[in-house]
Amino acid sequence: MVSRVQRGAIAEWFWTIDRVFLVAFLLLIGTGFMLSFSASPPEAARLGLPSFFFVKRHAVFLVPTIATLVGASFLSPRQVRRSALVILAIAIALMVAALFFGVEVKGSRRWVSVLGLSIQPSEFMKPAFIVICAWLFSEHGRHREVPGNLFAIILLAIVAALLVAEPDLGQTLLTSMVWGGMFFLAGISWIWIFGLLGLSAGGLALAYSSFTHVQERVDRFMTGQGDTYQVDTAREAIVRGHWFGTGPGEGVVKRILPDSHTDFVFSVGAEEFGIIFCAVLVLLFAFIVFRGFNHAKRERDDFTRLAVCGLSLQFGLQSMINICVNLRLMPAKGMTLPFISYGGSSMVAVAVTAGFLLALTRRRPESRSRERGFIRSMVPLPAE
Repeated sequence: MVSRVQRGAIAEWFWTIDRVFLVAFLLLIGTGFMLSFSASPPEAARLGLPSFFFVKRHAVFLVPTIATLVGASFLSPRQVRRSALVILAIAIALMVAALFFGVEVKGSRRWVSVLGLSIQPSEFMKPAFIVICAWLFSEHGRHREVPGNLFAIILLAIVAALLVAEPDLGQTLLTSMVWGGMFFLAGISWIWIFGLLGLSAGGLALAYSSFTHVQERVDRFMTGQGDTYQVDTAREAIVRGHWFGTGPGEGVVKRILPDSHTDFVFSVGAEEFGIIFCAVLVLLFAFIVFRGFNHAKRERDDFTRLAVCGLSLQFGLQSMINICVNLRLMPAKGMTLPFISYGGSSMVAVAVTAGFLLALTRRRPESRSRERGFIRSMVPLPAE
């Protein structure tokens, strides 16, 4: 056990980290590994691979995931900004490279091969993009002569253009929504709000009319006609699970559910462990998001407040989109469930998000000193 009187780096980290936050993230990681035993074997069988092929790979991914989560949580706010800048620059460069040299999967070029590993750069772009935009918004708030808002808009345009070119409209929508939420918290005027809402509506309409697969998914969702096999099967798995599920390994619908270990792992969890298990999982995601918002509410530094809100919002919206697709409340979209779905890039990138959140919500000694100094200044000195 680490003593409070110790002053080493690990002791300082242990007593300043939000340990409840950390445990919540580790619970999600453990739940994802547990569900991989249920969701992965059917997919491996369909591909002619050993039953536990994806389970073993998931276990391997846990090592860099946990290492990234813990390592990033040691950073100071300044180090978070610098790390985010480096990650963002590399991610954007790899996203450009993916358009020309990337592996094409289902008509999209989102992956690049680095040292024999397949990486999706856009996953790492998201947390870094949020941190850098939070810094730009905060700098504009402190120094009006700094065009931070303009730079943030330009950065959003660059990122959105690369995502649309892949194409990955789901990530484009997620990134834009988080950016808009941060811009609103930064003190945006009503003129900007209505302007951005109109621009967003126009962008959605343009995407619907320009991309055939987007139009087909929206039409299938609205009318229920066409190829709805995936979402229908996912809903069937959820219904079959009832309240308490069929039991670990006893799921039947999961054997015919495509992408059961990635996009539709939530449905597999519902079939084998029940609706109550899924409700608890949703509450865990909600707890993380609202705890992040609560930290941000108490934060006086604009950069930290905006970054924590943005990272929490991204974590929550990505979770919500995946779950809503499984429940057929949204058109089908290939988006992973954070820390639950299989995928190396996704797991490590979400660990970056979680690590940044833990780093920015740590209790800083200098913050406590400022608070004590402020309290002393408010207490009148005794008369001599």
